[in-house]
Amino acid sequence: MMSTTTTAAGTMTAAAGTTTTTDTAPRLTILPEPDENLAREVTAAGGTLGPLSGDTTGLILSGRIGAPELTELLDRHPGIGWIQLPSAGVEVYGPALAAHPALHWTSAKGAFARPVAEHALALTLALLRRLPERVRATAWGAEHGTSLYGMRVVVLGAGGIGQEIVRLFKAFDTHVTVLRRGADAVPGADVTMSMRALRADLGAADAEADAELGHSLADVLAEADVVVLAAALTAETKKLIGARELDRMKRTSILVNIARGGLVDTDALVAALAGGALAGAALDVTDPEPLPDGHPLWTEQKALITPHTADTEEMVRPLIGARVRENVRRWAEGKPLQGLVDVHAGY
Repeated sequence: MMSTTTTAAGTMTAAAGTTTTTDTAPRLTILPEPDENLAREVTAAGGTLGPLSGDTTGLILSGRIGAPELTELLDRHPGIGWIQLPSAGVEVYGPALAAHPALHWTSAKGAFARPVAEHALALTLALLRRLPERVRATAWGAEHGTSLYGMRVVVLGAGGIGQEIVRLFKAFDTHVTVLRRGADAVPGADVTMSMRALRADLGAADAEADAELGHSLADVLAEADVVVLAAALTAETKKLIGARELDRMKRTSILVNIARGGLVDTDALVAALAGGALAGAALDVTDPEPLPDGHPLWTEQKALITPHTADTEEMVRPLIGARVRENVRRWAEGKPLQGLVDVHAGY
């Protein structure tokens, strides 16, 4: 009995316990626009570039393609087995992933960890040192500022960015608690906890776990001096930080979001800052995004907003290029790809 499986390298044929693979280079297409940097990395890794056709086995996105368009494209080209997405977050491609869950989907997760974590640290220090206030000042003013050293930090999310945030913040002798989907320990963190077990609203089983632990997400945040959001945006994490969580945070604490704006209930954050429920918020991402002119956060003295620049094009070009080169090589050799997306988890 013979069986065949389409792979990057061609057709794999198995018979009587033996496997042979054709020596065909991966045939890849870059969409929606040509990209010299990505093209150079593809050819350097031994891939073959060409227009989209029935021979295409892999698709590399140089920019965003709408989920309906991507789904239709994959429907029409069943020979495609791997799709490299251009960003770390994949929520905008959710319908396409759901329509083709058996394909190999890879994202940029982990590739941009260093610049994004660096931005998280910069925003944190800026808030603690009251820099938003000082850049608007027109007079000498009073002495203000707090040191990050020795503070209690909660990081939500334990992907590449979250882990790099832990590494950077530990240089300040901080106590770091990481909340993640599972409970596997994060290197460098003082405490690792399951976020699902802390969300009593996720279901009866989680409510029981929450009761056993004796605390909730809001309870954990109540102990933090700094809360950094580095989680993926999924159905479970949408508006993860709402009025209840913000109300439990210390009035001296700060919130930093370098992940996705939808993790935070924006109206609740506006109210919390206006009412003095926390000392400040630094946002590289917002909901809605871009934040419209005239939004109250623009004039909030305790808010620091950057326009999704934790990973600028100049910073990420070599990083996504390196990810593409490595994955083309691995795809050709039939090895596990970097940045594989868990279709069911949504990241």
